[in-house]
Amino acid sequence: MVNAGAMSGSGNLMDFLDEPFPDVGTYEDFHTIDWLREKSRDTDRHRKITSKSKESIWEFIKSLLDAWSGWVVMLLIGLLAGTLAGVIDLAVDWMTDLKEGVCLSAFWYSHEQCCWTSNETTFEDRDKCPLWQKWSELLVNQSEGASAYILNYLMYILWALLFAFLAVSLVRVFAPYACGSGIPEIKTILSGFIIRGYLGKWTLLIKTVTLVLVVSSGLSLGKEGPLVHVACCCGNFFSSLFSKYSKNEGKRREVLSAAAAAGVSVAFGAPIGGVLFSLEEVSYYFPLKTLWRSFFAALVAAFTLRSINPFGNSRLVLFYVEYHTPWYMAELFPFILLGVFGGLWGTLFIRCNIAWCRRRKTTRLGKYPVLEVIVVTAITAIVAYPNPYTRQSTSELISELFNDCGALESSQLCDYINDPNMTRPVDDIPDRPAGVGVYTAMWQLALALIFKIVVTIFTFGMKIPSGLFIPSMAVGAIAGRMVGIGVEQLAYHHHDWIIFRNWCRPGADCVTPGLYAMVGAAACLGGVTRMTVSLVVIMFELTGGLEYIVPLMAAAVTSKWVADAFGKEGIYEAHIHLNGYPFLDVKDEFTHRTLATDVMRPRRGEPPLSVLTQDSMTVEDVETLIKETDYNGFPVVVSRDSERLIGFAQRRELILAIKNARQRQEGIVSNSIMYFTEEPPELPANSPHPLKLRRILNLSPFTVTDHTPMETVVDIFRKLGLRQCLVTRSGRLLGIITKKDVLRHMAQMANQDPESIMFN
Repeated sequence: MVNAGAMSGSGNLMDFLDEPFPDVGTYEDFHTIDWLREKSRDTDRHRKITSKSKESIWEFIKSLLDAWSGWVVMLLIGLLAGTLAGVIDLAVDWMTDLKEGVCLSAFWYSHEQCCWTSNETTFEDRDKCPLWQKWSELLVNQSEGASAYILNYLMYILWALLFAFLAVSLVRVFAPYACGSGIPEIKTILSGFIIRGYLGKWTLLIKTVTLVLVVSSGLSLGKEGPLVHVACCCGNFFSSLFSKYSKNEGKRREVLSAAAAAGVSVAFGAPIGGVLFSLEEVSYYFPLKTLWRSFFAALVAAFTLRSINPFGNSRLVLFYVEYHTPWYMAELFPFILLGVFGGLWGTLFIRCNIAWCRRRKTTRLGKYPVLEVIVVTAITAIVAYPNPYTRQSTSELISELFNDCGALESSQLCDYINDPNMTRPVDDIPDRPAGVGVYTAMWQLALALIFKIVVTIFTFGMKIPSGLFIPSMAVGAIAGRMVGIGVEQLAYHHHDWIIFRNWCRPGADCVTPGLYAMVGAAACLGGVTRMTVSLVVIMFELTGGLEYIVPLMAAAVTSKWVADAFGKEGIYEAHIHLNGYPFLDVKDEFTHRTLATDVMRPRRGEPPLSVLTQDSMTVEDVETLIKETDYNGFPVVVSRDSERLIGFAQRRELILAIKNARQRQEGIVSNSIMYFTEEPPELPANSPHPLKLRRILNLSPFTVTDHTPMETVVDIFRKLGLRQCLVTRSGRLLGIITKKDVLRHMAQMANQDPESIMFN
């Protein structure tokens, strides 16, 4: 027999793994990252940099650059996300108007920009200027009459179909991951799942281009959700330029959390709301350092968008408003009613949309994504054109519904009967009886509400970029404005009623219908997404009115309570479950009294657990085991008899280690012994070189005993982000619990099909 000392000459060969080799520590597609391992690797890297920084000035400068790299990445994300949002806003503005007409002086001008530059435009007819021509005027030289209307109608439908067809074709051919809102997938990725290509450069490019096309086509969708996906693509791109983030999936997710905040910041012009959205809605792991960096990224993104000034009003969003009248306690009742409506709408939407998406997945409908988009676009355009409130872009509709009726407003919603004896300042117009225009607008809004509710259910989830924030807000804003006008007219005609007597004198400006629209918008968005704190902050950043926080809070909380009464899942969680992503929601409670032994594998009657021994298996044995199984890793034990646990080895790292050893180390053959101990085992004199793989062994895998309650195990998986957990009794290995086993068990306990939650 030969002892270990006889092999000391080849020690440097056997320890070749002390130098890291390519691809170790990376993960395969559709696998979960090991958060504890990533954290430990980052701590080691940081310790190494700190100790080296004392050696020379150059190393000290490198350590400073490493410390600053996080802030540099945030700056770059903010700049790019803000620029892309500004470009998208400008392009959408122009292409939406292109469906109705064209500017003769410069075809790239939108209707508003075209009339700004015209010297012949008067304030009363500010929407009419000779430079802007509708398609009927351009093609047949007619602006009025049935033929002109029909021609404009046809051109509107044709442009909508062209934009939608281009968008779905680009997504299908170049970037299939660019469809949908992206938030369910971002939540899953931030929880530690790997979806390669989802945040890639092609996805970024195609999503940006197609987002402009689909919003311009007039479909019932918004750009706000997809902007979070776009910002996360920017984050992924910039983090790949710095080894600190590109080589550590845990650190990369900190960057993506901040990028999500920048996305919401530019979508709504709400930097603080963006940070809270990332914290409340999408992030899984959100340390204090990430909070600061998210705030910085959101600030830079908002500043960049403000510099571009896409709407020409020095605001970050189209529907920014300011109200000057206070609200009264009696108005809390209609606000809470709007909250109830928002909760009911949220429940209805989630159930109908998920049922439709499931049907799309399981029937032949899913095989024709282009046809589906074309049909929905055609129906949307045909039904939307006759109604002025559905013809205009959804952002413009929300803007009009939010607006307070000033003296200069030309909207139908402001067609009140004026008192000729009124002598009041312009900005304090008293409540007045509704005119013909308001009653017409109410009918049109009622039809628009039904149309938006129905069409949004079928639009969200198609194979195009589609956000849900704007359609949900539109539904709420329409309902809110109608309630607001109702309360306003009630207060005007019955100001002597006891509820109005205290605060609504004749000739006073009591009720602001625009405020009701805003509260309704918040309620419906809250009902669909189940956001609360971030939603209220986003809404008051939109309106710049701190005194309206209480109505917004009342509506948001009511809508969440009502919606939660029918089901705890928001739309994003529902889509995560529909797609079977392995997502452990922190908000879910596990209350069943099961034990680790009930969930672990192998179960009774199943073949024994595949394990590696510490010093008695050959390279060929391990390669055969890898070939015959598809497990992500293998527990390492002292021997098959004792089953005493030593550690855990990842499948991918075993494959890479053996491949590299064969290439770089002489004497490694199929019958070489593999060992995970410090010292090589005693071997016969003529045996081939052994292969030392201690470096890839995780010596502290997370273990629980077989009698640990599953409630504790689920908590551990959630809070530590584990991939797997080994089950032992008195140090002997009994089995293994993976994240998928936990998800299957939770589905089983909730009376769902356990196989339906697996990602395919």
